[in-house]
Amino acid sequence: MNKKVSVRFQSFFALHSLRIQLLSRSLLILAVLLVLIGLLQYAFMREVIYRDKAASIQSQIMSIPPDAWQQLCTNSEHGNMRPPFFFIPDANLAFIDGKGNYFVLSKGPGHMNPPRLDTQEYLDVLKKKPRLNYKVIDADDGEEQLLVLQPIASGHGHVLGVVQVSTLTRPLKELLIRQLLNFLLLSLIAMFFGLLGFLPVLRRTLVPLFNMVEIAEQIDAGNLARRFPTRQGQMEIDRLAESFNGMLERLEASFEAERETKEQMRRFIADASHELRTPLTSIHGFLEVLLRGAANQPDQLHKALKSMHSESERLNKLVHDLLLLAKLDSTPHIELTEGLLDIVIREMEPQLRILAGNRRLSFLIEPDLKCKYDTDKMKQVVLNLFHNAVQHTDPEKGHIQISLSRKNNGVQLSVQDNGPGISENHLPYVFDRFYRSDSSRTRKYGGAGLGLSITKSIVDIHGGTIRVMSKEGEGCTFCVWLPNE
Repeated sequence: MNKKVSVRFQSFFALHSLRIQLLSRSLLILAVLLVLIGLLQYAFMREVIYRDKAASIQSQIMSIPPDAWQQLCTNSEHGNMRPPFFFIPDANLAFIDGKGNYFVLSKGPGHMNPPRLDTQEYLDVLKKKPRLNYKVIDADDGEEQLLVLQPIASGHGHVLGVVQVSTLTRPLKELLIRQLLNFLLLSLIAMFFGLLGFLPVLRRTLVPLFNMVEIAEQIDAGNLARRFPTRQGQMEIDRLAESFNGMLERLEASFEAERETKEQMRRFIADASHELRTPLTSIHGFLEVLLRGAANQPDQLHKALKSMHSESERLNKLVHDLLLLAKLDSTPHIELTEGLLDIVIREMEPQLRILAGNRRLSFLIEPDLKCKYDTDKMKQVVLNLFHNAVQHTDPEKGHIQISLSRKNNGVQLSVQDNGPGISENHLPYVFDRFYRSDSSRTRKYGGAGLGLSITKSIVDIHGGTIRVMSKEGEGCTFCVWLPNE
């Protein structure tokens, strides 16, 4: 448990962990946004403060009566300039009359000369409508100054001149910088508390993802039965879990199919080896008998040759069936042509009656039953099912019935017998290769257990289905359904 907690702790604080990356990138984005907000606030507040300062200067200029400015102009004509009382400290005051003459009325700290613009700029101000005119300029000493230009008119509407007030912007900048520093300090405090609050929120948000990591580790250990929870309250995680669950189901099904295939292959090889070994052993035994001198005895020679011939036929049929199954597996597509299946059954009737021997054989066939099939393959299906019925019915009391009818937009072929039937335990395996219901593997009925497997393969490549119904002691019925198209 402690090891698990330690691993979680290390993964949480690892530089490449998702939590650290989300946290660092979120804080980086927040920091960039705060810096941008601070810069925008600085630019906006700078404009507002400068404008408010200019408006304050303008209001003080306008508070001076026009008569005082009229008297100032009269005195300027006589060379006697006396500035009116002004309330803004650290400000330079200048007056420009209507002819463009420039007069310094007062100087700020250090007795520095106020800045002087081009005469045309002052004349342009006189021509404009009265409004707030200000600008920020760099003086000769490199100090930035706020310059306010205000046209003055007499009581009769005659323009007397322009009043110029300039003041240093250093105090305003210091105020802006203090505000900016306060904003940055508050931003850092906000980011710190945001970090403290974001950590538990992020941890709780990523719980579903880390749950998936733990389950994925368990699955990686070989537990394919585990599934990811799909109701964790996060749409993306839930969709990812559903996708992983579907993939796991397909993988599990694939592995199970692979195991079944390997098991079937193992059984197939074992059964094929057993079936091939039996006739070969028999032939080998008879050859040894003949080599020991039985070849000189006509009766023993005849019996040995007859037995070897029978075993060789059985061996030849087994190899033929194996090759046919391999061919059906490798080339599952055959050319199908439309025809009347009832005619095929009728053509096989003489051959089936010979195979039935003394058994009673009956037909229930509807006419004009069309479907697509391969004639040779369908004849083999009928012969395999019929031969199976013959093997499992009494030679004298046996009854085999072949039926052909329409069913579910297709044609159904049924072969029914009154043999001993098949128990429920064996029914699911009757179409398996080399499978026989007699566990002792005796050769009472002959065959290697490949006929029904071949039949099922042929029906499958026809796009049909085959099933068996049986009860012990009541016989069994094999039903083959083929589609019309």
